[in-house]
Amino acid sequence: MRYLLRALLVLSYVVRPLLAARQLILPHPQQIEYGSGRLPLRGASIGLGSETGPEDRFAANELASALSLMAGTTIPVVVGPVNRCPPASAIVLVRTGPVDALPGPDDHAGADSREAYEIRIDSRGAEIRARSSAGLYYGVQTMRQLVEGDSGDSFLPDVTIHDWPALAYRGFMMDVSHGALPTEDEIKRQIDFLARWKVNQYYLYAEAQIELRGYDLVNPDDRYSQDQIRQIVAYARDRHVDVIPWPNFYGHLHELFRIERYANLSLFPHGDEINPLNEQAQALLEDWTRQLAALFPSPWFNVGFDEQWELSRAKRILGNSVDPAQVYVNQLKRSAELLHQLNKRPMFLANPCGGSREFSQHPELISELPKYIVAAPWRFYPAFEDLPDYSACVAPFAREHIATFVVPGIWCWDNIAPDFTRSFENIDGFALAARKYGSLGLINSGWNDFSYALYRAALPGMAYGAVAAWQSEPVDRKEFFREYAFQMYPAQAAADVALALEKLSSAEYLALDALDVGDATDTIDRLWGDPLSPARLRSAEANRAKLRQVRLLAEDAEEQLQRALEITHDTYSLQSLLVDARMLDYTAMRYIYAAEIAGFFKTLGRKPAQSDVHAILLREIWQVDHGRIADMMKATASLRDQYQAAWRQQYTDYALGVILAHFDAELEFWRQFAQRLWDTANTFKDGDTLPTLEELRPHW
Repeated sequence: MRYLLRALLVLSYVVRPLLAARQLILPHPQQIEYGSGRLPLRGASIGLGSETGPEDRFAANELASALSLMAGTTIPVVVGPVNRCPPASAIVLVRTGPVDALPGPDDHAGADSREAYEIRIDSRGAEIRARSSAGLYYGVQTMRQLVEGDSGDSFLPDVTIHDWPALAYRGFMMDVSHGALPTEDEIKRQIDFLARWKVNQYYLYAEAQIELRGYDLVNPDDRYSQDQIRQIVAYARDRHVDVIPWPNFYGHLHELFRIERYANLSLFPHGDEINPLNEQAQALLEDWTRQLAALFPSPWFNVGFDEQWELSRAKRILGNSVDPAQVYVNQLKRSAELLHQLNKRPMFLANPCGGSREFSQHPELISELPKYIVAAPWRFYPAFEDLPDYSACVAPFAREHIATFVVPGIWCWDNIAPDFTRSFENIDGFALAARKYGSLGLINSGWNDFSYALYRAALPGMAYGAVAAWQSEPVDRKEFFREYAFQMYPAQAAADVALALEKLSSAEYLALDALDVGDATDTIDRLWGDPLSPARLRSAEANRAKLRQVRLLAEDAEEQLQRALEITHDTYSLQSLLVDARMLDYTAMRYIYAAEIAGFFKTLGRKPAQSDVHAILLREIWQVDHGRIADMMKATASLRDQYQAAWRQQYTDYALGVILAHFDAELEFWRQFAQRLWDTANTFKDGDTLPTLEELRPHW
């Protein structure tokens, strides 16, 4: 409960807009009808109107904490049944069926689903009614958003709500395998946050980041203990979130194969993929499967199986008579059959639209899949001409009656700041395809490749995916930041946060063009790329106006986030956004400055006067207090400290040194350049030939 009472109390502000007629609710309920009355919160109590269990009491206590905070007074939970004769102003929670706390292997969506709930409020009292404890919990999440009025005069409006999920399974996947390992506490904070938006599955993408018996050499400094996993699973269950293992049992196993003891189990020594003809490799995979299946009580298990890049070269090892695609599907069926025997429903990351595309190259393989398996097709690029929507990703499995989960992603794995423009388009497209083809669920994926992402900055994207999976209607993309901010923050800060999110996302999206990344999709490379190289200088000069706009947008976001921080004292959700805004601002600045420096060298020419060399090289570029290089070095040092502090709030220190080395290299680059300019200016005499910028710049 400590996150509910401390960190998440900051997140639990339900804003009371001064002039708004009705409160914003996310996700939007399926059916809602307002009356004219109100139920004051002062003097209210919360009662449990059925035979209760710990799950019901947990929901009641969470509602009491949230409403007490908003009302400015204690709203008690009444122990004992009150449904027969509820007191005035009672808010009663009524469960009509079994506890049914977590999604099973065959849940369904709709008005009669396990998670559906009803809310009825009038001036006499209020009721949340649901079949299961999960339904009650989701009713609580909606009721806490309904509060209107000021702290001293807060109330619940007269309203009737009937709500249910559009998709039975609404998941989020956290990648803990690409450098940054979230702490156990950070995983719990994420689960708290996701449960608020009615997420019911949390996938732990861990290629080799979970302690397994007999594998002491595998990532001893970069993994969760089995006790930590059990703690996370129990914590999530209280919030009706099922924690699901997601290893990768074909590709992405380099963390195992880099160890010499296991190197020969790979298709290529120290590679990424198993040799499926090696019986020792098969025995290891079976052992890992059994251990993980026993550790995670979930009925679901995602085996991964995406991006088999080495498989295309398998004939060199396996022989020309081997069909690599058939080897792949046979291995998938073998893994699925073992899980089926262990009473798990197997899922795999299907790739007709992304990765190595076995199923687009060999669609006939889909008919070989067992009918109990679940395909999870993915593609993270927004729809383009080659793929006007996401039907091509889902339809091949629907035609063969293979159940699907769709897998969009939050674009921050290779960006300086989250690109919510592409993220939201990707999520919307896949949510539409899920409804079109009857998918069981949506998994919003949080990849963390390149290890730079401060994942708290991605919280709006995590909420967006949850909303898209619950609602039957599409998310209003233009209004989302405003609605999200007015749920997350007090009224006097919400508008600033909403605008900051708009500006930051626009800055990141524009930076793709301004930094001239070409066909690439990342901006993080430009943060560290040599800005004085001839190619980058040409690009910076051509895009100077766009780079300036990136800076202006990022600076607006910084200003608004700073104001929101002063109001909220938020320790969880805003600081990483602020660091991202400053890093994006810095990146654009370094290329603008590089173009200006190149311009100074052009102005000087090869035979300048000594006085001009001193005026430009020393005063404009070098000057230790206020020159351009001093700006870059001070900004780099400050960013290093801010980034390190934000990292340590959410991750372990593993891999932090690798990231900080880039900041240190950046400082050294500008220090070396400053020293060369100083030496050149202080030895230069009239009549000398000035070295070119290319000759003076440090070379990485």
